Amino acid sequence: MSNQSNLIAAIDIGTTKIVAVVGQKDDSGRLNVVGIEKVPSTGVKRGVVLNIEETVNAIKDVVFNLESKYGIKLYDVYVGIAGQHIKSLQNRGYRYIETNLEITQFDVDHLFKDNYKIPLEAGENILHVFPQDYVVDNEAGVKNPIGMSGRRLEGNYHIVLGRIASVNNIEKCINRVGLKLNQLILEPMASARAVLTEEEKEAGVVLVDIGGGTTDVAVFYDGVIQHTAVIPLGGNVVTSDVKEGCSVLYKQAESLKKQFGSALGDLEREDMVVTIPGIEGWESKEISFKSLAYIIQARMEEIVDYVIYQIEASKLYDKLGAGIVVTGGGALLKHLPQLVKYRTGLEVRLGLPNKYINSNSVEEADKSMYATSIGLLLTAMESPVKQVVEQELFPDEFEEDFERPKKSPSVKKEKKRKERTEMTGDLFGNLKKTFAGIFDEKDVEM
Repeated sequence: MSNQSNLIAAIDIGTTKIVAVVGQKDDSGRLNVVGIEKVPSTGVKRGVVLNIEETVNAIKDVVFNLESKYGIKLYDVYVGIAGQHIKSLQNRGYRYIETNLEITQFDVDHLFKDNYKIPLEAGENILHVFPQDYVVDNEAGVKNPIGMSGRRLEGNYHIVLGRIASVNNIEKCINRVGLKLNQLILEPMASARAVLTEEEKEAGVVLVDIGGGTTDVAVFYDGVIQHTAVIPLGGNVVTSDVKEGCSVLYKQAESLKKQFGSALGDLEREDMVVTIPGIEGWESKEISFKSLAYIIQARMEEIVDYVIYQIEASKLYDKLGAGIVVTGGGALLKHLPQLVKYRTGLEVRLGLPNKYINSNSVEEADKSMYATSIGLLLTAMESPVKQVVEQELFPDEFEEDFERPKKSPSVKKEKKRKERTEMTGDLFGNLKKTFAGIFDEKDVEM
């Protein structure tokens, strides 16, 4: 039973796909991915839920597939959040030290909580607060001030903001499936956790996660996050360009992009063509590999230029010793690293989420398209709230309706549920949520 309990579940609600993944921490501290499933996403656009019912149905499908295939039962999940509404800012706070002029954990925590008191625009909420460094009596660059003597403590923080309506819509979708939302995790941070090393974060690196509807950017330097952004362009706009430029159906354009597409037109041969069958009553057409590549390259250059703009906004362009790491489903495009290197002048590598998972994980877990999903598990594994999924010991073979039954007030059933929770255990202990009050406002209209 020890290797079947203490599982953590996460759901990545993307523009083109919704992924559910379950894993556990092994004895060596690495992640063992027990199961992973995905279904097409139809109710999400550019990372934002626009159709509640379609998104709920897709989440139901992926959860049902995961539970049925691997014999587990989901209760609580961690979920990623992205979208054009995500913004970030820098904040600096200070606090005078009263007790014996020695900085304590209480002082650091109090300074951290002060970030939640900053004025915000209407409809915004703070999703994450990331400490960067501290200043003790004008001595800058302090990483851990606890125990130091000083009169004035200052802290630099990176704050991530999101729209309350978008947050509540995600929580609403999760709750309608019968699950509880443990925590929302910023998707660029999750992807970075899965594909970046501590050495890269120290030297300076940019994570570029190219998804279906958005491209997430996270800039790290000196070991901490310095800048985050979500670009409202992704792989689906590339597919739309191919559809228009080649006058084919959308599904044909997607196949063309994946099988024959390239991000550099100059590297493709003019005499290479692919034949697309015509719609009933129409002749088939031939499409040149070079023409296809130039269509894709034009849009990818636009996305890369947006990435360059975000790097310049971080004011760290000249300090990125580790260059750029591209990941996500869009990173699988042929010759993309070469294009990014040519446009940015920085070193580029493809990021795969295989650095922190063990060899027993399911086969698909190490693909770049699952970087965010794996990163959600890794982030949750470091600061879990409580048990989120458990092995289904005695599944009900006669349960036909996927909808979760309402909780019975029966004391006997409640007692059984408690016994089952005690049996699976909690490997990580009962830790409190770091960020509270994210979901205080309910059912806000978009």
